[in-house]
Amino acid sequence: MNLTALWALVRKDLKLFLGDRRALILSLAAPIVIGAFFGFLFSGDGKKDTAKIPIALVDLDGSVLSRAVGAKLAEDKLLLVRPESEVQAREAVRKGRATAAVVLPKGFGDSAANAFFSSLGKPEVTVFYDPSHGMEMGLLRGLLTQAAMEVVSREMFTGDTGRTVVKRTLSGLDTSGVSSAEKAPLQDLLRSVDRWNAQQSAAPEKQRSGGLSLPYTLKEEPITAGSGIAYNGYAHSFGGMGVQFILFMGIDAGVALLVLRRSGTWQRLRAAPLGRRGILLARALSAAILATGILLVIFAAARLLFGVRILGSFAGFLGITVAFALMTATFGLLIAALGRTPEAARGLAIFGTLIMVMLGGAWIPSFVFPAWLQRATLLVPTRWAVDGLDAMTWRGLGFSAAVGPMAVLLGFAALFGILALWRFPFEDA
Repeated sequence: MNLTALWALVRKDLKLFLGDRRALILSLAAPIVIGAFFGFLFSGDGKKDTAKIPIALVDLDGSVLSRAVGAKLAEDKLLLVRPESEVQAREAVRKGRATAAVVLPKGFGDSAANAFFSSLGKPEVTVFYDPSHGMEMGLLRGLLTQAAMEVVSREMFTGDTGRTVVKRTLSGLDTSGVSSAEKAPLQDLLRSVDRWNAQQSAAPEKQRSGGLSLPYTLKEEPITAGSGIAYNGYAHSFGGMGVQFILFMGIDAGVALLVLRRSGTWQRLRAAPLGRRGILLARALSAAILATGILLVIFAAARLLFGVRILGSFAGFLGITVAFALMTATFGLLIAALGRTPEAARGLAIFGTLIMVMLGGAWIPSFVFPAWLQRATLLVPTRWAVDGLDAMTWRGLGFSAAVGPMAVLLGFAALFGILALWRFPFEDA
């Protein structure tokens, strides 16, 4: 193969791409702007107000306990609680103004207090919720349980309602249907609670004990590249957007090759002392060089604008960048080989690229996927590219963590390249 002719074709492709200022600006600006947007959403740096979950609260009881549960929910920093009627609450959820509505039924206070020491007569709390907000529903379920336990237990052990309920339960044990084996221990428990209530009622308000609470305190410690290094969500978003738009650039490289075939330029290229496969190799090399340069510029912008740093191995970062660039270049050739015409290739490529980007975790981190889908995405090259870039940036891992992604990406590059050479319609040119 004539290396001088090969480099001449590569240099020609580079000049054509860099000479088109509009395409160059879009290739650089689009991933930077979109990466900044997603980084802002997922940065988690605490510098922006966290959007609260809008909740409608319907209190049909109006008792001390129901009002206290509503107040406890309203205190939580994750919730935005608005009192509503039942009709208004249902309509708010239906129209999307509220994620869920909590309905505390009539008699909630008395029933919850009576059911505290038994499983009988529990009140039924209804929650209307928007089915598109399943994750928020799980959070609300936990917060509602915590609020109810704290409020009801505090009232049972220190409040007037608790003293009344305990005395009423003691007097009604003989007719409650409780077995004789359970009656004596329950009487002892209730008498102890009654004495405790009497002691608490005699104490000043500030010295009274609170209700039951979580049996632990929570210390949150994020694990990043090192002690004192905060997580930078822009690192993941810039990596994901870089992967997406470089794949689109690979598509353009493949489609441009089909345009050359259609315009007759292909026949003139065939005159070069390279052979048909040499022409494809030149196209792949030029696309890989451009992809590498674009990704480096994207991360340089992320460093200057948003403080994204390569906290892991810089050699590993470069290795993953080059391996992904080669994979992108051969992916473009494969699209051209399978599509055969510019129109068919572009439609096929956009569909395939969006699927790879979505499953690769470029838009949304893959850890939010179901477990089976997380395992399945290991068959997608973009998953290895995104995870590898994460490892070299905010995770701060060493070169050994880059070896796996590089090997997989180079493997996909070889596979795509072999298939492209096998399926490319040379005979039609």
